Amino acid sequence: MENPFIKQYPDLMAGKKIMYVHGFGSSAQSGTVKRTAQAFPNAEVFAEDLPLHPAEAMDLLHKLCEERKPDLIIGTSMGGMYTEMLYGFDRICVNPAFQMGETMHEHNMTGKQVWLNPRKDGEKEFLVTKAIVKEYKEVTEQCFSGVTPEEQSRVFGLFGDKDPLVHTFDLFHQHYPQAVHFHGEHRMDDRSFMHAVVPVVRWISDRQEGRERPVVYIDSSTLRDDYGHPKSSLNKAFEMLIERYQVYVVCPAPTEDPQLSADWQQWIKETFSVPAWNHVIFTNQKAQLYGDYFIDTHPAPNFMGAGVEFGSDEMKTWEDVIVYFERLGGQ
Repeated sequence: MENPFIKQYPDLMAGKKIMYVHGFGSSAQSGTVKRTAQAFPNAEVFAEDLPLHPAEAMDLLHKLCEERKPDLIIGTSMGGMYTEMLYGFDRICVNPAFQMGETMHEHNMTGKQVWLNPRKDGEKEFLVTKAIVKEYKEVTEQCFSGVTPEEQSRVFGLFGDKDPLVHTFDLFHQHYPQAVHFHGEHRMDDRSFMHAVVPVVRWISDRQEGRERPVVYIDSSTLRDDYGHPKSSLNKAFEMLIERYQVYVVCPAPTEDPQLSADWQQWIKETFSVPAWNHVIFTNQKAQLYGDYFIDTHPAPNFMGAGVEFGSDEMKTWEDVIVYFERLGGQ
């Protein structure tokens, strides 16, 4: 039965292979595998139950990569830690547990444990000893050993801003520039998958396919109401636009108060989360931007693309903007 909260994207990763690497105590039956398969119905999504011992798990993952040659690898938690070390592939590490040994000790993950999802071997329980904890400490010492400029462009790290278990954003960011916070906790759920993982998969798919989407700029004057809240249907419109266009938010460049740019960055991050990462432009010369559409309360007359005058009789609300772009059909 399909999950009604997961939207399908038939064109993304079509005909390609996505490998999922599950977290500690889980299995290939993780809910994220099901979400991924539903969201990208024309991709081949696969996963395997990982052995408890990390050296055996890494051997299995390297074998899978060699045999199946995935186009994208997505790993969560412990699986995110393993995924970082699968060099040579496009990868997304979600809440990666790069300090796995310490995490196991701090959160009392030793002793008899229950597998969170069914496994092929039928096992229900497993035992975590001090020796196994040591094995995890040793394997995490191998993380980041193969980082190169090329690898840095192929790996994204996604970190839940309410994760109570793993806190490795700074560690990851020391080695990889593409580190992004998302609204969510440690475990991936429907919302965090749709709002964090799917946009990154879209970026990766576009790069792999050499796909260039039409560019839409959204001026900051169209975003907030008089109370500083997102205008009605703004988020709905933004979600629709990013599926078909390359979307950037344009804010005025502060000339005297740098805090203004920081305030805008924070507001945009809170409002749009991952899709707005690295998609904010600060400028006082909007007409110099090159793109296809500019949604603005006062469109620049010499902008090279099409100006969409927000607040006008034709585009009074974001619902009007949605109708306008739906009629364009991604053109």
